[in-house]
Order: sequence, then C-alpha cells, then structure tokens
Amino acid sequence: MRDKNHNLEAERKTPQLSEGQLEPLFRRLNLAHTRRIFQAVADRAEKENWTYRDFLALLLAEEVAHRKQTRLQRLTRKAHFPFFKTIDEFDFSLQSTLRHSLLGSYLGPDFVTEGRSLIFYGKTGRGKTHLAVAIGYRAIQNGFDTLCTTAAELIEDLSNASKKGRLQESLSTYTHPHVLVIDEIGYLTYGQDAANVLFHVVNDRHLRKRPMIFTTNKPLSEWGKVLHDEDLAAAILDRILERGRFIQLDGPSGRTRHLNLQDDLPAKSERVRISGINGSEFPEPTRAYLMSCALRIESRMVRTT
Repeated sequence: MRDKNHNLEAERKTPQLSEGQLEPLFRRLNLAHTRRIFQAVADRAEKENWTYRDFLALLLAEEVAHRKQTRLQRLTRKAHFPFFKTIDEFDFSLQSTLRHSLLGSYLGPDFVTEGRSLIFYGKTGRGKTHLAVAIGYRAIQNGFDTLCTTAAELIEDLSNASKKGRLQESLSTYTHPHVLVIDEIGYLTYGQDAANVLFHVVNDRHLRKRPMIFTTNKPLSEWGKVLHDEDLAAAILDRILERGRFIQLDGPSGRTRHLNLQDDLPAKSERVRISGINGSEFPEPTRAYLMSCALRIESRMVRTT
C-alpha cells in the first residue's frame, strides 16, 4: 500500500511543462540549438519509442556538435585568412621534394603545444600561402585560434603604434593567438624599423612557445636587407628555426602553369632566322615571353600602388 502511494505521489510531482514554459528554460541555459530542435526530436522519440536516456543523449550530442561547428566558423572568420584552403586541396604532385607526410607533424595539436614554426620559401604561385592557411585552419580544427596577416600589415601597424607610444598594447594582437601566420615576407618595401617591430613579435612568441608560420619569396640570406638590419634579422631567424623548419617549394606556378611560362628563350645560336639574316639581335618574342613580361609589369604596378 505504501509503495502504491509513493508511486502516485511521484507521478503528481512530475513536472508537466508546456512548450511555452520550456522556452525560457532553454534560453536561461543558453541551449539555443536544443530549443530549435527539441520538438522535432521529441516527436521522433515518441514515434520510435526511444528511452529517456537515448532521447537525452541525442539532444546533448546535437548541442555539442552545433557549438563545435559554430566555434569553428567564428574562429575561421576571426583568423582573417586571405582565402580558404585545406591541406587536401594542395597538389603535392607539383613539388619535387615536399610530400604530405613531411607536414604530418604540423597538422596535429603537437604543432601548437610544442611551439613549432615553419618558413615556406619559394617563387610566387608555388602554394606557400595555401599551405600556411591550411595549417592554420587545421590548428583551429584542433581547438586553437589562428591569426593570419601580411608582413606589411603587421609592420605598419606596429610601427604606427610605436610612434604613438602604444607598441606594447598593440603587440598583444599578434602575440596572443595560438598560431600566427605572417604572409609575404619580402614582397613589399618596409620602413626602417621593420626588423625592430618584427623582433618584438617573434621574440615574445618564441619565449611563450607560440608557433609561427612565415611565407617568403626571399632566401634567408636576404632577410637582413629586406628588414634593414642584418643582426636583428639573424636573431629573428634564429628564434624561428630553433623549433622550426625551413621548407622550399619548387615546381611551376599553380596560377600560370597552363601558360607554360617556365620555357626559356632560345639561345642566341638557336634564334629563328628573320628575313634570311642569321642571329638577329632582336628575336621575335614568343607568346610565353610576352606573357612573362606582362606579369612582371603587372607585379611592379601592384607593388607601387
């Protein structure tokens, strides 16, 4: 008799909440996704006779998956990638030495937790920025945040901040993210304090074991000239490469390889005869040569604007 009364009392205490009453509870617990899918999942659970445990497990799994996807999207936007690329989209067949397996250790969480760094070096169009973005995005997938910027933007920002006495305040923008991608070292001309402000970023991140990824079209021996200070450039590279790696990309340009711009002009002895005159001083330009000139002119115009 006592057990029967106990069960009736338990049934009376079971809350009977309407959909309108559930709404503020979902909001209070910040379960926005659960609030949207709750009714559909409840209807399905009733039709398929789910247990309470299965019903709750599905709701929780959906909420966690949604939050993970939302975080991924938010951090990807916050990273300011110039474009979106993944490692699976990179064509390793164009490279003579670089293989996917060589980058394996940079695609896992150890890349961040151990504070490793990378320098991708090569001519334009070889995929340096693609790989930097892909590794930065993989770090986001692994639960870390990434910031991508160009060397010119970083140097100009910190240089202006230094002149206003706000260098330390502005440094946090570049030292706080777990992963920092600095694109296009050497592509543009920098101010005389370039090495100084870049050293602050590199040194701080090196001491805190925060990984960095650089892309450059200049050999390491020319960084001193690019940054206007041989000693500081050497100190910067010393810190990057202590736990880092230098990777050279070769092969044709991924943007213009369909134009065969890699073809060299024929040697003087092999020049085509023009009007029966041997070895013309001004050989007829090939299509590839004209395209190459056009690209160089366009590149100069972009750098001066």
